[in-house]
Amino acid sequence: MHTLWKGSISFGLVNVPVKMHTATESQEFKFNYLHKDCQHRIRSIKKCPNCEKEVEMADLVKGFEYEKDRYVILEDEELAALEQPTSRSIEILDFINLSEIDPIYYDKSYYLSPEEAAQKAYRLLCQAMVESGKVALARVTMRSKQHLACLRVFEEGLVLETMHYPQEIRHMDATWGRIVPTETELSMARQLIDNLARPFEPEKYRDEVHEQVAEMIESKITGESFKVESPVKGGQVVDLMEALRASIALTEQEKEKIETNPDVDNQEAASQSEERKPKSTLTPRKRTARRAKGA
Repeated sequence: MHTLWKGSISFGLVNVPVKMHTATESQEFKFNYLHKDCQHRIRSIKKCPNCEKEVEMADLVKGFEYEKDRYVILEDEELAALEQPTSRSIEILDFINLSEIDPIYYDKSYYLSPEEAAQKAYRLLCQAMVESGKVALARVTMRSKQHLACLRVFEEGLVLETMHYPQEIRHMDATWGRIVPTETELSMARQLIDNLARPFEPEKYRDEVHEQVAEMIESKITGESFKVESPVKGGQVVDLMEALRASIALTEQEKEKIETNPDVDNQEAASQSEERKPKSTLTPRKRTARRAKGA
């Protein structure tokens, strides 16, 4: 995996040198704009409206608009000078329970792998965190921005999740919070949730739109026709209680069928697994660093 950042994890007097790698990747198809007449790719041009000329990347500077059309210029060197001496350190601040962090705080995931000489210390930290049941709340600086982060164990290694600060989280004006459901409605809603409860199996979920785009692209490449299936529209809820009763009855039938014949669940799971296999294996093209730089 490509190394994005090198530094170390520090807690107490322990220092573990690590390398950072992106833990996720976008599977979104990237489309280019082409000229309709000749189908050649359109080039993005940075043009100064005042000078009426094209501007190269080397001629750009960072500016903050503090008033309408008035900017203060910040040089890269000035921003770099603000970085703390610990900018190459993932500084652990506290150890906490993972359940205390609401998912809204999470931003992006990164893998952390140890330098060769630090593998024992890295493994020690992983095992100690697993046995304690805790995750680490840390601070790290990347690209001149200081991030709050969660450090946790995943697949026997460390994952760093960058997090939003509290002031970056918007709050909802929940006017519906004053509505009080009846005990009967709550009881039925809980029963429906229990009937639909399943273990988390991430492989059973898929991006159906992504798969259809892949099929459409392949059909166009091969000159075949492609038909988009119309989605099944859900029924409109007219009466809440009636909708709950009908939903519970349907899920109870499914539960009874599985309890009566456990093999049915396995057969359906196998059948659904087969259905979930994408018809197309087309994936977005990966751009090399050289091509990305020249684009």
